Amino acid sequence: MTFAAAVNGIGNGMYIPFTLVFFHSVTGLSFPVVGAVLTVTGLIGMGALPLAGAAVDRFGARPVQYVLYAARAVGFLLYPAAHALPAFAAVVMVTAAADRAFPAVQSALIGEVARGADRDRLQAALRALTNGGLGAGSLLATLVIGVAGSGAYTYAAWGNALSFAVAALALRPLRPIRTVATAAGAVPGARRGAGYRLVAADRPFLIVTSANFLNALSYSALSVLFPLFVVQWLRAPAALTGTAFTVNTVLCGVVGMWVAARVRGSGARRTRSAALGGTLFATAFAGLAVFAAVRPTVTWAIGAVLVALVVLYTLGELIHSPSAEVLAVSAAPEAVRGRYMATYQLSWSLAKALAPSLFTGLLAVDGRVPWLFLIGTSLVAAALLLRVERRLPVESVVVARSAEPAREVVRAA
Repeated sequence: MTFAAAVNGIGNGMYIPFTLVFFHSVTGLSFPVVGAVLTVTGLIGMGALPLAGAAVDRFGARPVQYVLYAARAVGFLLYPAAHALPAFAAVVMVTAAADRAFPAVQSALIGEVARGADRDRLQAALRALTNGGLGAGSLLATLVIGVAGSGAYTYAAWGNALSFAVAALALRPLRPIRTVATAAGAVPGARRGAGYRLVAADRPFLIVTSANFLNALSYSALSVLFPLFVVQWLRAPAALTGTAFTVNTVLCGVVGMWVAARVRGSGARRTRSAALGGTLFATAFAGLAVFAAVRPTVTWAIGAVLVALVVLYTLGELIHSPSAEVLAVSAAPEAVRGRYMATYQLSWSLAKALAPSLFTGLLAVDGRVPWLFLIGTSLVAAALLLRVERRLPVESVVVARSAEPAREVVRAA
């Protein structure tokens, strides 16, 4: 699974940093058309999440993952031939739906193949390898484009299709861990009767999902708000944005697993470590709000402070991400984990959809406003996680070496 994540990251890295240019080059369509199609299909693609969640509960996560890999592989094979708008829209619709569903299915797969602290280790490893793969894929695409010119985007598309096929093959050795409930046959009955009504009635899980939506806005800030803030508000060189992304990617890939191991070794509950990550987000945003008020003009000083704040932000990300994701996976009942993960993934998708218009609107008011807004959302998310801790299953909150089923709830420490 870790090898699959690395290969998948390389494939994504070959086109994500160049998305608009990539699709413009391989299809021949104009930039506005490509952008409009990507936006519309991305929103529509969110509709695949409930279907993917139900499919996971019926067939298991690995078979659904195979389907998603196959859909994206076929899509990238067809992109170079999709020169007409209807053909491009049809292909991107399928790949967008698969892209939106993929994280939810991967989270469900983590829940199937690992238990206890192994889930935390696996989640941290997947995130580190994915970030490393993104960087490697981006570098590879840059080198290919530099040698072969714009025609290399076609090779990148085919290379991405190949990466999805290889990643799918890498999943073959995985075997789900059978629990007492599964062996006793309780899972199929629960699947037939529950559906998404069970998710809607699980208020503690919905609180966790709501907190993640608020934190997902923080994740979107680096890719959406930060570049606009640097260029439009600080009037600084755009190259500083690339430096910030590089620092974030390198740290996630190099020290991500080490930070996650330190968090696990401290014995911190997943709710509290996720809340700590959100608090670090708020601290970094507070520094950016102050920076927005000062608005220095010396380029090297701007760069130094921004890098320092990005390092702090990245530390929050490395602490928050593994704990928050495994918290959601472990809080979901096994019988309907697919539906739970699909619901949880909606928080990410909604944040990504809202972030561009939200951040541009806030930045238009004042350069400090979006950072003040994000301080508030980060702190509210942390408070929600701490508040809901007692109402979650103990195995979802406490990082335990043993993953035996437990039904008690967490009491005050």
